[in-house]
Amino acid sequence: MKNYTITVNGNVYDVTVEENGSTGAAAPAPRKMAAAPKAAPAAAPKAAGAAGSIKVEAPVAGKVFKIEANVGASVKRGDTILILEAMKMENPIVAPEDGTVASIDVAVGDAVESGAVLATLN
Repeated sequence: MKNYTITVNGNVYDVTVEENGSTGAAAPAPRKMAAAPKAAPAAAPKAAGAAGSIKVEAPVAGKVFKIEANVGASVKRGDTILILEAMKMENPIVAPEDGTVASIDVAVGDAVESGAVLATLN
């Protein structure tokens, strides 16, 4: 038996694979696999500040590539708050309306799912 750690869509699994020991000409039996979710790593510290009432959510799953705005910064509708890398493309995540950045809820390098809250505005 061999043990592997596999990450799928940001979820980490410990997998044990049982190998068939036969060496004959017959086709090998399928391998049996068992997977159990592993505890998620501790979240990175987030930017200081109280959460705002306007949520800025990820439109797609991806990885945080760059953070453009700081907590406390005044932003106008359409201003880039951060850049999300998805499918080898850099996607600007923009302010949905005018406001002040209340929190940045992710860090550079974080993997996020579609719909995850990335930041909040007041």
